[in-house]
Amino acid sequence: MMSKRSLFVRLVPCRCFLETVPKEIFNFEKTLQELYLDANQIEELPKQLFNCQLLNRLSMPDNDLTVLPAAIANLINLRELDVSKNSIQDFPENIKNCKGLAIVEASVNPISKLPEGFTQLLSLTQLYLNDAFLEFLPASFGRLTKLQILELRENQLKMLPKSMQKLTQLERLDLGSNEFTEVVSVFQSGDFLFYFVQMLGTLKQLVYLDVSKNNLEMVDEQICGCENLQDLLLSNNALTQLPGSIGTLKKLTALKVDENQLMYLPDSIGGLTCIDELDCSFNEIEALPATIGQCVNMRTFAADHNFLAQLPPEMGNWKRATVLFLHSNKLESLPEEMGDMQKLKVINLSNNKLKNLPYSFTKLTELTAMWLSENQSKPLIPLQKEEDPETQKTVLTNYMFPQQIRIEEYIPNSDSESFNPTLWEEQRKHRAQVAFECDEDKDERETPPREGNLKRYPTPYPDELKNMVKTAQSVAHRIKEDESSDESSKEAKPVERNHIGVQDVGVKVMSADVCAQNPSAPEAKDTSESYSSQKIPLKSSEDSMMNHEDTLEVQCSSCSYFTPSVFVLISGKKMRI
Repeated sequence: MMSKRSLFVRLVPCRCFLETVPKEIFNFEKTLQELYLDANQIEELPKQLFNCQLLNRLSMPDNDLTVLPAAIANLINLRELDVSKNSIQDFPENIKNCKGLAIVEASVNPISKLPEGFTQLLSLTQLYLNDAFLEFLPASFGRLTKLQILELRENQLKMLPKSMQKLTQLERLDLGSNEFTEVVSVFQSGDFLFYFVQMLGTLKQLVYLDVSKNNLEMVDEQICGCENLQDLLLSNNALTQLPGSIGTLKKLTALKVDENQLMYLPDSIGGLTCIDELDCSFNEIEALPATIGQCVNMRTFAADHNFLAQLPPEMGNWKRATVLFLHSNKLESLPEEMGDMQKLKVINLSNNKLKNLPYSFTKLTELTAMWLSENQSKPLIPLQKEEDPETQKTVLTNYMFPQQIRIEEYIPNSDSESFNPTLWEEQRKHRAQVAFECDEDKDERETPPREGNLKRYPTPYPDELKNMVKTAQSVAHRIKEDESSDESSKEAKPVERNHIGVQDVGVKVMSADVCAQNPSAPEAKDTSESYSSQKIPLKSSEDSMMNHEDTLEVQCSSCSYFTPSVFVLISGKKMRI
């Protein structure tokens, strides 16, 4: 028979969008061990909750919490804490008293810094702080020596503390979408940027590293010290070369270096004998090293959007390859040895300069899709054999050969030429006039189009939204200070603040005139000339204590669609932007 104690170990309230923690929970405060209040509308935690001394798991993601009370220090048996997707701005200093805390999930909160007390959670093994406002980590962050998983994706980090070299137990490290610029091991005078990859050489247990979407220009040779590394993600940086020591990562199975500025792959790439996925697309590579054929476990290979003129015959050693992306290069021929990839299922060869295919392709019996053109209607087009007049070899061809060189669209010489607002507006008005033959005699065609009631506002991007939030928060703080000083003065009159403009607080909202709902809108480069800037009022109530939702609606500058809203907490109330 189940004991009374075990009955109340795990408590999950009914699914009904709670606004407060149900009082019935506290009937079990002496036995409660796990509490799940996910996806509700709870704004604060009651004091009585922190009397649940045996509570070891507290899960409250996707609520409306703005503060994590200092009383959380009373939960001395807490092991797991999930407060992700709330509006919490900081951790209390005395969270250090939760010495048993092993897992903290606090992603998607406006947290800008961690208190020093946080680094005293010496039992912490997993920390998730993705999509926050972190600009730096405490200097003593290296105290968390038991960390195995550290995710800090989508923050504003530019440097890491030197003490992080003590985190030798890390198995997963995600630093993607931050603002790092380099990768070595010292503080650089002037910029004080900590280049962290040499430190990674001491992380023997690391199996996953993601530093994609930063501004990295190099990777240090010391990365070879990550002897257990299996996944290395370096996508979307500014790398011009890879370290020669990368070939010593014998356990590496996935390497992604797409969207960089690589001009070649090192010969040592052949040392990656376990790799089964390699993505080097969107670079400036002109040739692949012959040693790449030694990667005999390759299954998926992407080298599209480069400048490859030929492929090494050694690629025929990839007996397990199933997917190849080689489109948008300058390939004029393919090696016969590619016919030995008998497990190949998909290959994209479109937008090259191929005159035909090697006859050995007839051995690719498992092939389900071979793309020879971007306009191809079917995944497989029949091929017929013929003799190449130049080489006198039997080849395969069809009506798609020789491949036609695609005429590239005009590329502006500078970002300032990428978009002309005046010209675009004229073209838009012209397209808005629709005429039919039956209307030729009507005078209405001579009348300029009537202006609509809908106004256009620039569309902020995620980074700009974050900046708007931070600026609005600082403005709200100043308003609160002003109100406090006004109340302390008997003769002072209350300050009316009906509207706070974005321009008033120094925020410039940028928008490219591009919208998914309007595919005819031109692409705009990410420059000041490409964007429009307008003053958008942030509607604010005179009574800051009123509990209602003020809104700022942002409308796409290319059409009449409104962008998705984001709720932001400002001075005790929500503002939707």
